[in-house]
Amino acid sequence: MVTPISEAQQLTAEFTRKVRTGVKHLRKNSVELNAWIGESGPCSLEIQWQRELFEALVRAIAHQQLHGRAAEAILGRMVTGFRCKDFPSALQLKRASHEKLRGMGFSSAKAIAIQGIASAAVAGQIPSRIVAASLTDEEIIERLLPLRGVGRWTVEMLLIFTLGRLDVMPTDDFGVKSGLQQLYGLESMPKKAVFAELTDDWKPFRSLGAWYLWRKADAGKTK
Repeated sequence: MVTPISEAQQLTAEFTRKVRTGVKHLRKNSVELNAWIGESGPCSLEIQWQRELFEALVRAIAHQQLHGRAAEAILGRMVTGFRCKDFPSALQLKRASHEKLRGMGFSSAKAIAIQGIASAAVAGQIPSRIVAASLTDEEIIERLLPLRGVGRWTVEMLLIFTLGRLDVMPTDDFGVKSGLQQLYGLESMPKKAVFAELTDDWKPFRSLGAWYLWRKADAGKTK
């Protein structure tokens, strides 16, 4: 029987091969992106292969409108508070009192959202990784969008960083928009129509293009 760690290693190796193919595709199809990839170096996109969608959504809620360190501190208190090794189960979070989650540092709105996600997971409304593997990106988005506190951007981040989907372009992400603006020297932040015009040729590896746009935006902050 393959252990979860071995399976994650196998998925990582396969993903790394796909990334190499994808980066070659991007360099071939965009002069501007080709130049930036040459400057910024290899893509080091990391995927959380062992993380279930339920956990990814709860973590995403925790991080909303908070600095990363603050969110991780709250999540750490949650793991400690439920006396679990890695992460509390959906049933634990569903049964927890609102006050308990508030005491860990979650706002009232986030506590309600997290318990809604937990209830949906217990009811089987949130697909497992195995089930998600058979669903398209849009099918996963349609299933998760009705959840309180979960928007399209949240699901797109899950698709990229939890499921390793390679053709996601989060057009509402500020960093991605800023990166595209800088890459092409646009006068204003690009709208969706501009994204379609400039990045459709990046298919089916737009997630990798988005990763390089984040790097471009980060580089612009230091200038």
